[in-house]
Amino acid sequence: QNQHDDVKKQLLDLQLQHNSLKLEHRKSLEAHGQKLAQLQQEKDSEVANLQDTVFKLREESKLLRKAHQEVHSQLLNAQAQMEEFRQLKEALQKMPGLR
Repeated sequence: QNQHDDVKKQLLDLQLQHNSLKLEHRKSLEAHGQKLAQLQQEKDSEVANLQDTVFKLREESKLLRKAHQEVHSQLLNAQAQMEEFRQLKEALQKMPGLR
């Protein structure tokens, strides 16, 4: 009878320990699930921010290229005007009546 009672008590202890471990396991799974969801949300947010940054940088690059092209065009125009003025100056200097 004593041995039977001891085995019953051991069984109850093991059942309590098992239930406690199940609860601990469930809590651990829940915590890990929440942490995973948080990390996924942070990653998604970071990806979205990086995509936004890339988009803005591409737009800025387009604007800079356009501005560069405009400056280059203005430089070519200025060079052409300088050449024209140089030629006019030379022509004026060669005219005998203007000296």
